[in-house]
Amino acid sequence: MTTSQLIEEQKPGAARRQGHPGIALTVIAACQLMVVLDATIVNIALPHIQDALKFSTTDLTWVVSAYTLTFGGLLLLGARAGDILGRRRVFMTGILLFTFASLLGGVAQEPWQLLAARALQGVGGAIASPTSLALITTTFPEGPERNRAFGVFAAVSAGGGAIGLLTGGMLTEWLDWRWVLFVNVPIGVLIAFLTPLYISESERHPGRFDIAGAMTSTLGMASLVYGFIRAAEEGWRDDLTLGSFAAAVVLLLAFVYIETRAKEPITPLRMFADRNRSGTYVIMLSLAAAMFGMFFYIVLFVQNVLGYSPIKAGVAFLPVTFAIALGAGLSQRFLPVLGPKPFMLSGTALVVVGLVWLTYISPDSSYLSGVLGPMLVFGFGMGLNFVTATVTAVAGVAPHEAGAASGLLNAMQQVGGSLGLSILTTVFGSAGKDEAKKQVPRFLADGSPEQKAEFARTHQLPGPWGHEVLAHGISTAFIPAAAMGVLGLATAWFVIRVRKSDLEALSGTAGPIVG
Repeated sequence: MTTSQLIEEQKPGAARRQGHPGIALTVIAACQLMVVLDATIVNIALPHIQDALKFSTTDLTWVVSAYTLTFGGLLLLGARAGDILGRRRVFMTGILLFTFASLLGGVAQEPWQLLAARALQGVGGAIASPTSLALITTTFPEGPERNRAFGVFAAVSAGGGAIGLLTGGMLTEWLDWRWVLFVNVPIGVLIAFLTPLYISESERHPGRFDIAGAMTSTLGMASLVYGFIRAAEEGWRDDLTLGSFAAAVVLLLAFVYIETRAKEPITPLRMFADRNRSGTYVIMLSLAAAMFGMFFYIVLFVQNVLGYSPIKAGVAFLPVTFAIALGAGLSQRFLPVLGPKPFMLSGTALVVVGLVWLTYISPDSSYLSGVLGPMLVFGFGMGLNFVTATVTAVAGVAPHEAGAASGLLNAMQQVGGSLGLSILTTVFGSAGKDEAKKQVPRFLADGSPEQKAEFARTHQLPGPWGHEVLAHGISTAFIPAAAMGVLGLATAWFVIRVRKSDLEALSGTAGPIVG
């Protein structure tokens, strides 16, 4: 043992086993993989969750939104907690909470139990994920070693989605949908056990928790999302729908008021003063809104209409991941030469093209003719935007505020995804009801006695009639998704004004996207 290691071991909170940076990085990367993977591993299991727990298609969106809302809403608070209380301590707390919530979700017997567990998972992820990124800076010295660690972290963040799709398919088909949640338990326990052995505690920094800001923003967005989903089922005149929107307005206005007066706000509103940064946030919000909807509804289409098994559905989404990686690699290589605006414009335009293409989906569409093409165009466009948005979000920001700027971008991605999915669900529900009114008489005329008996029991149209309803609802839902993409394109065209000198001043400030 060297003298420096001996001194480090004598410090309070020092790792019990020094000199194992590879194991420390594996622990940190495993946490990030688990959190990122959970955003997609559940998607493939959605049709099976719907059948097992009797979710309606509109309520099923909460399985995704319950996680992303709490994750995105509390992400900045989790980062602040690590600075104030110690990053290793907070990291372990987040991991254990995430693990416990995964166990609860796996044993859920009622829809509300699963949704509560998913929300708790999001809280755990919001605590663990930003802290895991920060732990790299305290575990690895500045220079090549830290850069390699960041590279591993970024690769895990980018590849977690693809791993989640495949893993979710295998677990659902070979075991049961509950294993997409149970799989987190042994991994989480192992991470929590290894953390104090190989990762040292960070120095605490004085500060304040903006609990009021975090709660009003998260609850306000949850009320807004609930209002849209409620409207899909009960209509826009429903008292609870109107009450949810009213509560959202009050809570979000309270959030803005709190942030303007807080000494250490969870969301520094000055971050929105710069046109490039605020424009980038709008672009990420709109693109994430479209992306979450695309994944959710195409998963339902390929399994419920095309009849794909969970594993085949997971494989069907892999080309999207490769397209995203290709676009991200291309933008990263040529960003210093061309600047961010060309990538934002071309990338967002491709996203719009892919979404418009998806509005033509029908029960007669095959994977090759109606799904693969638009997904590849969409994925490549998203890839062009990911790295570009991260760089633009931190352009011109003081080094000590770069974490807040990039963290806010990550929060926009999660919250935007939840909000967008709820809006698409409102359109899906309305279009599905209209199409069902057309299909029911045809079904009653042509359906078999067995099918009619099943319809009387479940109120779900079977076979080709149900496929018509689902496909029509999905294709119509992609119309507002394309509109969201157009909003991002207009923002990129009229708002973004990043100079080459802004990019040169960054000098590696941008970190990997979390989540």
